[in-house]
Amino acid sequence: MAAPEGREAAGLELRAAIGFNGHIPFGLICHPNKEHLLYPLGCTVVIQELASKKQVFLHGHTNNVSCIVVSRSGTFVASGQVTFMGFKADIILWNFWKKELLARLSLHKGKIEGLAFSPNELYLVSLGGQDDGSVVVWDILTREAVCGSPASARSAGNTTIVECSGCRDEMFVTAGNGTIRVWELDLPNRKIRPTECQTGQLRRVITSLKIADDDNYFYAGTSSGDILKVNTNNKLMTEYGPKEKFSLGITALILLKMGDLIVGTGEGIVALCKGSNYKAMKRIQVQGGVTSLTCRGQGHQFFVGTNMCQMYRINYTAFKEELIAACHNEAVNDIVFPVGTSDLFATCSKNDIRVWHTPENRELLRIVIPNMTCYAIEFMKDGKSIISAWNDGKIRAFMPETGRLMYVINNAHSLGVTAIAATNDCKRIVSGGGEGQVRVWAIGEKTRKLEAVLKEHISTVSCIKLKKNDQECVTASLDGTCIIWDIVRSIRKQMILANTLFKCVCYHPEEYQLITSGTDRRIAYWEVFDGSAIRDLEGSLSGSINGMDITSDGAYFVTGGDDHLVKMWDYKEGAVTHVGVGHSGNITRLKICPGNKYIVSVSADGAVLLWKYPDFP
Repeated sequence: MAAPEGREAAGLELRAAIGFNGHIPFGLICHPNKEHLLYPLGCTVVIQELASKKQVFLHGHTNNVSCIVVSRSGTFVASGQVTFMGFKADIILWNFWKKELLARLSLHKGKIEGLAFSPNELYLVSLGGQDDGSVVVWDILTREAVCGSPASARSAGNTTIVECSGCRDEMFVTAGNGTIRVWELDLPNRKIRPTECQTGQLRRVITSLKIADDDNYFYAGTSSGDILKVNTNNKLMTEYGPKEKFSLGITALILLKMGDLIVGTGEGIVALCKGSNYKAMKRIQVQGGVTSLTCRGQGHQFFVGTNMCQMYRINYTAFKEELIAACHNEAVNDIVFPVGTSDLFATCSKNDIRVWHTPENRELLRIVIPNMTCYAIEFMKDGKSIISAWNDGKIRAFMPETGRLMYVINNAHSLGVTAIAATNDCKRIVSGGGEGQVRVWAIGEKTRKLEAVLKEHISTVSCIKLKKNDQECVTASLDGTCIIWDIVRSIRKQMILANTLFKCVCYHPEEYQLITSGTDRRIAYWEVFDGSAIRDLEGSLSGSINGMDITSDGAYFVTGGDDHLVKMWDYKEGAVTHVGVGHSGNITRLKICPGNKYIVSVSADGAVLLWKYPDFP
């Protein structure tokens, strides 16, 4: 990454992130100031203002965030991460108001399963994952561990939940598979002492837990779909219900001041339960299993996070759901802008294509084809259709406003359609398949005809780019070749060979040079006329480069790949000018919007990140 004259690469400014990791239990939290939501996205923690939708990012974790918790006053935020087997997983303590990192606490191995602040913010209790199995109490002032202990008895299952008492700093509860324990901290002797809670004949896996403010009782939701009420003083279960259990288990709980419970289930039901029989008085259905429930203030309003990565706002009185955020819950495979506008862009993933509105970062349209994966999309130049490549071997075209299916080309390729491009006159589509064929389709008003089959590649076609005159195209393939085709005469003009799996290719806007990249991490410049190599740059220090895009004047280009960095390059100098840090999954594709306002990058963890295009002097 040689910068000219020792110039250091500047940072790209992250403008917004569309994404929310809904698979993390209790990941969505409403801050006690009632104005901010906190949620994890990859290895960052996002703080979003509810009113203005402005986002601040807490960067510091080296791997995906696995749990997040806010202290009662809202001053401290703690987040834990996963890491590789045998390595230490960090807990980071943040100051919410200053948005800065206060301390890294590392003792647990593998994964942080749960975190809890004591009510007066003296201690932080942390629970390690199943490979660690210990519970540790940290002193927040000195930022050191007070003591630790194995979380569950040898005979019991894994512990997955930790909750601190409502009024005493020295008590907390852990629960999990067949185990509920109430712990007392003995500070002078630096010990924590557990007491098992007895549930009689019931054998349950506890999935969520809430302690009453006066500490007399706590409620535990189970994977069987019922609620246990346990007395904290004599450690006995006093009642459980309802008789008709909730389907797919209770995954989240809120305990209201009146003693009522709001329950979230694995089936996507949010229900209000009253009385000692826990009968559901009101219920609504959301999309995906509920993973988080969080109160705003006293509980007049609450937020729901689901494993389909959707966020809902629900008012307690009306008890109606309102979708406030939705994002991809699978790897995003492609991103495209329509010609000449930066206000819209489309992304594709497993099951769906989504169209987004850039200024507000919100979803405008979702086109769903269940159980199919869309590998590539393209807006037709006239803006009348979105064409898409699917893993069932079909090319589907949709209306961009309504998402209505316009036409399907069946059996376009035998091993799935993996790349697609359209000519400027909108009369032809060039597609590439998993078997390595490149096919040219003539698109009429009512007809779709196969014009040519170009058989040279012997492996998946990963990227197709067309020249402006619609007579020539370049295809990159995982077989280590890039081929320049004449699509009028259907013959090969040039072939570029390299010892790499090509992932992406771009024409320079003046179309006399190509840039390519792939799994050898090198960015290569080639002459279009005779296919000769011009120069070769080290594109990344680790992992393949999966996406690149070049500005309309050809002065700069951007790349992204498995090193999770967005890099902006000077085309002539061959040097990195800016680096964007923020992704935690492998970047699959990225685009510079028309008019050079933003750079949008998409990744394998489902995140869509918008970067401000830098101001060049």
